[in-house]
Amino acid sequence: MSTNSYDYDVLYLGSGHGTFDGAIPLAAQGINVAVVESGLVGGTCPNRGCNAKITLEAPVALANQVSEMHGLVNPLLDLNWQNTVAHKHEVIDALPEFITNLMQDNGITLIKGRGHFVDSHTIIVNGKKISAEKFVIATGMHPHQLDLPGRQIVNDSSAFMNLKKLPKRITIIGAGYIGMEFATIASGFGSQVTVMMRGDKALRKFHQPFVEKVINKLSLAGVTVIKNATIESFSDDFGSKTVHYNKDQKVEADWILDATGRTPNTTSLGLEAIGVDYDADGIIVNDYLQTSVSHIYASGDVIKKTQPKLTPTAIFESLYLMKTFTGETDQPIVYPAIPSTVFTTPRIAKVGITPEEAKQKADLTISTNNVLDNWYRNVEKETFGENKLIYTQSHQLVGATEISNHAEDVINALLPAIELKLTPEQIERIIPIFPTIGSAAWENL
Repeated sequence: MSTNSYDYDVLYLGSGHGTFDGAIPLAAQGINVAVVESGLVGGTCPNRGCNAKITLEAPVALANQVSEMHGLVNPLLDLNWQNTVAHKHEVIDALPEFITNLMQDNGITLIKGRGHFVDSHTIIVNGKKISAEKFVIATGMHPHQLDLPGRQIVNDSSAFMNLKKLPKRITIIGAGYIGMEFATIASGFGSQVTVMMRGDKALRKFHQPFVEKVINKLSLAGVTVIKNATIESFSDDFGSKTVHYNKDQKVEADWILDATGRTPNTTSLGLEAIGVDYDADGIIVNDYLQTSVSHIYASGDVIKKTQPKLTPTAIFESLYLMKTFTGETDQPIVYPAIPSTVFTTPRIAKVGITPEEAKQKADLTISTNNVLDNWYRNVEKETFGENKLIYTQSHQLVGATEISNHAEDVINALLPAIELKLTPEQIERIIPIFPTIGSAAWENL
């Protein structure tokens, strides 16, 4: 690349995983790179997403495990919300500086502020024009907000993870990842939780029979689930907040969470003026992650795509762009099998072809397994676990979904068989450490 007429070779808008995983090795190869960021360096995942969430959820998962091991372990655990939130900060607060140092140590220029395109090679940040030969838009997403009367009393996911004191009554609107995971966390720490669903299905992208088992487990833990709720407005009467729905019905709460999804950060970038196409689902790209302006690319959750909008997807895209910009590849992006999980109790995890998709294909078979039939699953006295494995006619694994306390670990263990298209003979040559959850997972194949 040449910087004869531009300030930088590549300029990234946003500093999350869609940026820094590829930008750092790109700059290390001598490419002149800048990153523009208005908030915390590292973006959503390290600061107000994955890392923070799993830290808050860990005590709940432990409490569930102890409860299931009743008779072997004293089940009377005292979960402390304030200490857990403080621990969350111990885990994540150093990450922005750590990522900043990694970028700067490799020669990346970090520019604090918001970037706005004035032409296809120039942005303005803090009133200063900055040019680049190539741009990568990696601005991520932000929590969606219901546009309803009284919405000013409703909170988002970031506010939940920073609560100093957990409210006694929490109402969560939405039953996707955020809604179901935060219902699990809040209930585990002792809040009275109500989940309000727009339709009659939660976690729509996951196997519904497994989702219903998660809902049943939440209900047994005291969570109230209201299906087919059309939210109309919110009100606050001397601190007692109310969600009004279905014309004349209402739910009272001390705190309300809007978990109705996330929206791509595409506004205020000046995309219309330079001809970058996007819609409500994100920026439109081709198979090379190019936008409708060929030297402007996109990475991470801001992209409109069928692949799951997850941190590993953003990392893969960022590294792909690094290889494209250095000439290591001139081929279109080919996504691998991308696993996903929801951190409820129990967890649901999946990868590859789903049971629903497999039912539509005559050449695929579905194997249903009660995982508690494996002796290792009884070590921790798990009370429920099931998976469904999808095979071709030659018994090649092409999909897996599981519900259990360790579903994410099982799917991680099975992932190579799917992505590398291992044959039964090749699988026989894999000897996992025994006894472990990984060895238990492979015994089902």
